[in-house]
Amino acid sequence: MEKITVTINGKVCSGERGDTILNIAAANGIIIPTLCHHYNVKHYGACGICVVEMENSPKLLRACSTVASDGAVYFTESQRVIKVRKIALELLMSDHEGDCRGPCSLNCPAGTDCQGYVKAIAQGDNRHAVEIIKEKIPLPASIGRVCPHPCETACRRAHVEEPISIAFLKYYAADKVLASDDPVIPKPESVSGKTVGVIGGGPGGLTAAYFLSLAGHSVTAYDAMPKMGGMLRYGIPEYRLPKSVLDKEIAEIVSAGVKMENNIKIGTDITLSQLREKHDAVVVAIGAWNNMGLRCKGEDLTGVMGGIEFLRKVALGQPSGIGKSVAIVGGGNTAMDACRTAVRAGAENVYVIYRRTRDEMPAEDIEIDEAIEEGVTFKFLTNPAEIIGENGKVSAVKLQVMELGEPDASGRRSPVPVEGKFETLQVDSVICAIGQKVNVSGFEELELNSRGIISADEHTFATSVPGVFAVGDATNRGASIAIEAIGEANKAAMVIDGYLAGMDTPYRKPYVSERNTEDIDFSRFEKCARTKMPVRPAEERKHDFKEVNLGFSEDAAIAEAKRCLECGCHDYKDCKLIKYANMYDLDADRFAGEKHSCFVEKKLEVIERNQGKCILCNLCVRECKEVAGKGILGLVDRGFKTVIRPEFRDSSVISGCADCLACVDACPTGALKFIGNKK
Repeated sequence: MEKITVTINGKVCSGERGDTILNIAAANGIIIPTLCHHYNVKHYGACGICVVEMENSPKLLRACSTVASDGAVYFTESQRVIKVRKIALELLMSDHEGDCRGPCSLNCPAGTDCQGYVKAIAQGDNRHAVEIIKEKIPLPASIGRVCPHPCETACRRAHVEEPISIAFLKYYAADKVLASDDPVIPKPESVSGKTVGVIGGGPGGLTAAYFLSLAGHSVTAYDAMPKMGGMLRYGIPEYRLPKSVLDKEIAEIVSAGVKMENNIKIGTDITLSQLREKHDAVVVAIGAWNNMGLRCKGEDLTGVMGGIEFLRKVALGQPSGIGKSVAIVGGGNTAMDACRTAVRAGAENVYVIYRRTRDEMPAEDIEIDEAIEEGVTFKFLTNPAEIIGENGKVSAVKLQVMELGEPDASGRRSPVPVEGKFETLQVDSVICAIGQKVNVSGFEELELNSRGIISADEHTFATSVPGVFAVGDATNRGASIAIEAIGEANKAAMVIDGYLAGMDTPYRKPYVSERNTEDIDFSRFEKCARTKMPVRPAEERKHDFKEVNLGFSEDAAIAEAKRCLECGCHDYKDCKLIKYANMYDLDADRFAGEKHSCFVEKKLEVIERNQGKCILCNLCVRECKEVAGKGILGLVDRGFKTVIRPEFRDSSVISGCADCLACVDACPTGALKFIGNKK
């Protein structure tokens, strides 16, 4: 064949006369996006994504169907090309009706592929489940036990009966793998020669260290406490998270290459400036270890302490000093941890003081229920007006009786005092669990925001000091749940990895397609009750710190996992449409309007067609005709109403579909799915 030469994006490329621009580019390592082209079939030029610009040409060319001209100069990413390509993608996405990812994954701050690991558990493959989880979370057994599971809040199974027990399934699979001889410990693929110092050994710091180590960097984590784990160790009670489990997971992070140094306090043992000199990048993940004050008379008395302070004392084996009667102020999970720990620490009368009703409590219902079972008394609609003392020590707490008024900014009704109405509790101590704040001692050179919290860019996680990044509770919005810190640390690790390679790569939230829940018919799903976590009896568990939950059996876990509706697209990771959509800053709402009718059909018996995900690229039609030689699929109707449907006279026509699957392999969006062998 006669050779020709063209220039693409400044690179001189050789090809054969008669070759398309697309083929020559691909042969020379230049990728031009396309959705309707496949090497098996003739070029078609339908999607408009593969357009390129030719020098001195007034019009754009479709690279998949345009034969290259000898000596021509082409540009695949010019401003004109990007504009047209973006419009083409926006038009396609405006008519796309499908979930790229399940709402569980989208609502997980770490972006965990919940659907993926739940499906693996349903198939009995716990190791693969953990592999999926560890793509985002290096501490699955620990986090599965303590996470308040925002994934379950978004679970569409709730529209049938109850959400799937996603968090407990996470720790079920993780426990199984931890107990096996085949742990999931990824290794770095390369060595960068760069070093990173991570300050803080909590969930955020450990996550950043883990993923930066896997990226090939030499990572050292520093922590002020005797052992790593942060709030997972010193703020979560043993009965919720056995520290033997946490220890195993931290050991796996060490096995992944992270070095750890404890009892290192910044500003005392080493300065931030010294760490900056020692490392190519520094990550600050120090958490929020100080307690918010009650701001009432008597809060400086002996016997008044913070919730985190109390939990830390117990975790370290120190005397708690709470006495026989204790009041815990607050309504969150820390307050629940404190009151249930107080019971186990020997308190005979444990009260929870909360200024709203139970309906407004942010703590999980299961935590409240189990606290009540263990003997905790809840004093709703009360608030400390004064802590009373004798000889400088707490003796009682005076409570202002409250009532609910109008909703506040959080949507909860605001508590207002009932004038002149009080009650008094005789107590030996008061534990304040109404919030946490950051101790920035040793980090004075970093810029703080108006709340006294470290200020970090929300897209690059960079602080005011070059080379220093910050994540988690110590930044911007303040204290939150562990999975929030993990998610932020995961994103920051990607940004820092780019920074160490000399690239400025701010984190950008991936673009995804989401279905409108109102359009889904949930009545077609058979109701199946959520599997309940078995727990130890209250009269037994309240006297010790052994784990409360007994864990799922294998049969129970598999049955629970099988309740998943599999909302997210089965082909998300390989979907070309969403891959290209994320290469450009799309605004699909720009062309919002009428959509094709969306239906799922199984007339091919072994192949499921989802019309909502179809982009009419016609690849399946051409594969079936040109490759399989069957011509089962075809375009039906005209204009906007055009859809692809199977058309055949008898079932024998599709008898070979299960062995062919050419259409499924070629589909660029996941509109086609293999659903099993024909019976």
